[in-house]
Parts: sequence; C-alpha cells; structure tokens
Amino acid sequence: MATHGIFHWNELSTTDIDGAKAFYSELIGWTFDEMPNMAGGTYWIAKSGDEMAGGLMTMPEAAPAGAPPHWMSYLAIDDVDGAVAKVAGLGGAVLAEAFDIPNVGRMAVIQDPQGAVISLMTPAG
Repeated sequence: MATHGIFHWNELSTTDIDGAKAFYSELIGWTFDEMPNMAGGTYWIAKSGDEMAGGLMTMPEAAPAGAPPHWMSYLAIDDVDGAVAKVAGLGGAVLAEAFDIPNVGRMAVIQDPQGAVISLMTPAG
C-alpha cells in the first residue's frame, strides 16, 4: 500500500487531450499508454520511461461550467471514509463522497478551509 499522507497520483482533466499529450511529450519526454475510461472514452497513462507519472482525461461532464483544464493531486490515505468524516469538523467541505474504482482504490474529493481542492485515495492492494 502507498504511504499514508504522500502524494500518490496526479491527473490532468483537459479539453484538448491531443494538445496536452503533445505538450508534455515535447516538454519532458512523456509517452502515453491508452486505457479504457470507466465513464467511456479513453484514459491516458503518462509514462516517464517505464514508470507511470500520471493520467490524462477529457474534462468530465460533471465539471462546473467554464472550469479550465487543471491537474488534480491524490493523497494516499489509509482510511478514506475516516478522513472524509473529519473534513467538515475541520472547516473543509466534501465535494464528492467516497466511491470505489475497481482495481484502483477508494477515493473522495474534498476542499480545504482555504478553498483548495484535492482528492483522498486509499489505493487498491
């Protein structure tokens, strides 16, 4: 399991997958592997050599109108549900309740008291 409290994954939601892939490929040499997206479409695994570096996906339909392309960071958490239960009491907000992604893990999206958004994730396995 990933270490509790460490950044585990980063993911780009964008309106221009091809443009993002070309930019990061030229900028830092990433290559990309195609993977089916649970919501339909394609999820792209960014790779630095043989190591997974992050993911790219088309901006989700649930994104607020006018939301710009953005990176989302995921913190590895031993117990997502336990952490989510603490968020409101600490002055934050839960934007997406905990949910499971098969073979990936359990995750939630929260907002801290200053307004910054981050995902919490208990990785599978």
